[in-house]
Amino acid sequence: MLALGLWGLDRGGTWRDEAVTVQVARRSVPQIWRLLHGVDAVHGLYYLLMHPVLALRADEVALRLPSVCAAAATAGLIAALGVRLARPRVGLWAGLLYAATPLAGHYAQEGRSYALVAAGVTGATLLLVRASAGRRSWWPYGAVVTLTCLLHELAVLALLAHAVTLAHARAPWRVRRGWAGAAGAAVTALIPLALVSRAQAGQIAWLPRPGTGSAERLLHAFLGQPGPVFWTCLALACVALLPGRLPRAEATPPGPRRVPSLASVALPLAALPPLALLAVSQVRPMYDDRYVLYALAGAPLLVAAGADRLLTAATRALPNRTGTATRTGTRTGTRTGTRTGPRTRTPARATAALAGTLAVALAFTQQLPLHRRDRTLLTRPDSLAAVSALAARELRPGDALVFLPSIGRRAALSHPEGFRGVWDIALRVPAPASGTLYGREAGARELRRRLLALDRLWVLAEPYALRSPWYPRNPTERVKLTVVSEEFVPYEPRREFVRDGVTLRLYTRRPAPTRAVIRSEAPRSGRPPASPRPAPW
Repeated sequence: MLALGLWGLDRGGTWRDEAVTVQVARRSVPQIWRLLHGVDAVHGLYYLLMHPVLALRADEVALRLPSVCAAAATAGLIAALGVRLARPRVGLWAGLLYAATPLAGHYAQEGRSYALVAAGVTGATLLLVRASAGRRSWWPYGAVVTLTCLLHELAVLALLAHAVTLAHARAPWRVRRGWAGAAGAAVTALIPLALVSRAQAGQIAWLPRPGTGSAERLLHAFLGQPGPVFWTCLALACVALLPGRLPRAEATPPGPRRVPSLASVALPLAALPPLALLAVSQVRPMYDDRYVLYALAGAPLLVAAGADRLLTAATRALPNRTGTATRTGTRTGTRTGTRTGPRTRTPARATAALAGTLAVALAFTQQLPLHRRDRTLLTRPDSLAAVSALAARELRPGDALVFLPSIGRRAALSHPEGFRGVWDIALRVPAPASGTLYGREAGARELRRRLLALDRLWVLAEPYALRSPWYPRNPTERVKLTVVSEEFVPYEPRREFVRDGVTLRLYTRRPAPTRAVIRSEAPRSGRPPASPRPAPW
């Protein structure tokens, strides 16, 4: 997983969510704390963790390296779960399957918190299994769950999966009491964050209500794209869920405690958090695949367990040299009860483990095009580095620039090198000092005065901003749109550039008679006339 995560880590650009991580984590701690009171509280702990990382080196590699390490840790923790709940080869296959999954690789190379949350939930699941199987303290489990939920509050849905795991295992009362205390402490610690983030729910108002297509996409993301890999993994996962006890490692200590089975751990983890979020989102949409990335940990465990069950059944059915059926780990051969010794069993087990590893490698090669595509800029909505490079090429120190709307300023905040010396004419208070993501802009009257004093103006516009149906509610944004459309015309010869959906266009003042005619024909509602659409670049 570490090697796959480092492969193509520097893509030459960040996309908009990563850009927010860059510009927020580079602020001082008091400035980050002030920002969280108004926006992005759900990511607050992640920003604070990234602050010292980006203070050392603020580039793409440093931005994404924590996610790479977290994904590698998740693969290792999944392997540990497979070893503990089944046998070493199940852990090996499950860990490799996780690393080979394109969804895991995608978020391993993203400068956001989701890979860290996946590592936290998987680690908490391993601690749950250990605490329920022996006389271990529950405080490590509670601490990891609390930290993970503070990284992203929707990780709390993993507690549903853990509760079902303990219920299915019929855990003793003392175990259930210990888990309830640890889970309750985590939920209590999460309440302040939940209250603050609820007031900021407008940030996810763009999320649609999910349908069956969302569940289908997630299933394919967990088990592979439509084709042989998907159907094979789905069949093996179903085999793991068939009635009967899955093979367990011979080193598993016997005892009276009810140890959770692999299926009772993996299936709730893979299914319950996504299903719960999909159900809640029918009332209040908040579903996105990345919010339940941590549930992916359960899928490779089921697939590996199903493969192990089939291989074990096939091994038992094969005749040995004396013509009798072989049972792995039991007496075979003659009636004298001779056992297959370590020299006999070890090569067979190594061969089986190697065969499974080769099968995972084959599945990886089938999904290699997806991994390659993920390591390009094509899989992210935009490249702000490309926008910054465009600005550096076209803009000169002292040029007046207006961002339409203000969210377009994210390119200048994350990649300021392309905007050095440029006059951000609408900005009144910079983003770090204002406690906002994109800064506080001048009022409508002041901005109109500034714009009317210009003879030429650059406009950096989002794709929807130059379309005639768009009419912003914010007065400052309306002034930008109205003044540009009434008082300015595109510069001739036309200087217009489009990169990743963002339009950079140069305007000059209209001749005075033309401006008077346009103002006299303006509708009484104050709605500006349709702005010209950007020509293709």
